[in-house]
Amino acid sequence: MTTYATLGQPAVPPGPPGPPGSGRSASVLHLLEKGTVTPEQVAEAELAAEDGRQPLLNVLVATGAVSKVDAVRAHTEVLGLEFVELVDRVVDGGAQTRLAGDTCRRLNVIPIGWDGPRLLVAASASAARDLNLKDDLQRMAGVEITFAVAMKEDIAAKVNRTYRPDGELDQLASDLTDTEDTSDSELTALGDVTAEAPVVRFVNLLIMQGIADGASDIHLDPGEHSLRVRYRIDGVLKDAHTAPKNIQAAVISRLKITAGIDIAETRKPQDGRLSVTHEGKKIDLRVACLPTVFGEKVVMRILDNSTAQMSLDDLGFSPDNFARFAESYSKPYGMILVTGPTGSGKSTTLYATVNIVSDPQVNVITVENPVEYRLPGINQVQTNDKAGMTFAAALKSILRSDPDVVLIGEIRDHETAQIAVEAALTGHLVLTTLHTNDAPSAITRLVEMGIEPFLVGSALDCVLAQRLCRKLCTKCCESYVPTAEELRSLRDFPWAEGDPLPTLLKPVGCNSCSLTGYKGRMALHEVMSVSENVERLAVQRLPSDEVMKLARSEGMKTLLEDGWAKVLQGHTSIPEILRVVAT
Repeated sequence: MTTYATLGQPAVPPGPPGPPGSGRSASVLHLLEKGTVTPEQVAEAELAAEDGRQPLLNVLVATGAVSKVDAVRAHTEVLGLEFVELVDRVVDGGAQTRLAGDTCRRLNVIPIGWDGPRLLVAASASAARDLNLKDDLQRMAGVEITFAVAMKEDIAAKVNRTYRPDGELDQLASDLTDTEDTSDSELTALGDVTAEAPVVRFVNLLIMQGIADGASDIHLDPGEHSLRVRYRIDGVLKDAHTAPKNIQAAVISRLKITAGIDIAETRKPQDGRLSVTHEGKKIDLRVACLPTVFGEKVVMRILDNSTAQMSLDDLGFSPDNFARFAESYSKPYGMILVTGPTGSGKSTTLYATVNIVSDPQVNVITVENPVEYRLPGINQVQTNDKAGMTFAAALKSILRSDPDVVLIGEIRDHETAQIAVEAALTGHLVLTTLHTNDAPSAITRLVEMGIEPFLVGSALDCVLAQRLCRKLCTKCCESYVPTAEELRSLRDFPWAEGDPLPTLLKPVGCNSCSLTGYKGRMALHEVMSVSENVERLAVQRLPSDEVMKLARSEGMKTLLEDGWAKVLQGHTSIPEILRVVAT
């Protein structure tokens, strides 16, 4: 979107005025002429425009009568400029070299091709009318330019994909190989190497590119002869860069210094935290170091605070699962368990639930290790085992602070589990996580931790098992009809012999999704309400398979069944469900 949505300014450019006395801009008249909006919609917008104090085009966008893209397109055509869709546009290699990546990021422009002898540059509508900017760009490019108008966010995304720092990273790595090799024990020399600008630039580029690519984690894996850098994007690790072995110590030391980690200690795991600013937005990274046979492996978890502000509506709950889960967190007391492996979105779900139950009249306290996201209006406690501030010790103190809602980062031992169960039985709403493969296994796991089965059944109100799967890219996915043989091989797929074959979607790959066929993720859920019957099985210490059968008979959908439902709805694909859910 172009840069018109700043505070106090219209969301889209109002455009040149129309004929005298019409009260409508030329852009609105152009939309009417093209049939994009109807006269009735314009008349309704004029009534809502408060006697002309709001631009009419803004009101049309706000009411949904016209999309932002169509509004900007109309404004562009009225100005006599070309509007371009950048998502699937291939940038000409010769045009790309005319302007530097840093210049394009700073000015939010990108050269995309040639208009005869002129360089065709995509820019926002306001930038395209800036004669000084045009003169500056022509001087930098060494040729005359012609502007085309594109959406601001499309330009930024295309710049990040086009001007990747791979070439600069290779050059920096090559420059650093000339540096005298250092060992982990040569701390003085190591500090000198780390202080050099190329190492700082190398590390900064790795982090910035990971953030720009939408990675959730950045992995630096030491090997015998090289240092491998990988990004986890939409839950899948992808190779990003390979650096020479002899710069490994300097790069890892730079990261440890920035994250406040002791660089002299290389024999035991450590963790720290650092913050960077990307496109004017503060991003926190959690850094963990793990000694391996070829050196220290570093994993940086990218923490986007917008994740903590997500609502449960954004997490992909089916109506039935949402109703079951909402019934649990609406109660004043009881325990809600969210289960799943690391990276399955458990914390995001807990934060979204806390955002709902949090209220000025409610005392919410969390105990976490570490506190990943800072939530306003909520008391968050960071555990510190060295200082004796364990989960159990923190919980004992928290329960003396008159909480209404308690969020526990994770149940790891008997003492923590015992206190959490007692808190749920004494009038507190307890939200916490546990590592199990499915919802029914949570009961067995708590009993194995030493909690009496009758207490588990009484305290536990709901168990939510969760996985994350990739969503199909909506710009390139294709429909197809699977064969009957393929559907027969899928366990629990909602299709029977004689039924018509469903039409499904499959990934293809395009520029928008980096040729993966997927873009973004959504959650699969398995919500088990702890009914009297489930509680009875818990007291009898029956295995989780028996609990699973009973829960399914009471209406619970398994993770696999929820996945198949999302496949039929066109959100994801069969191979993706088989990748994330055991069959």
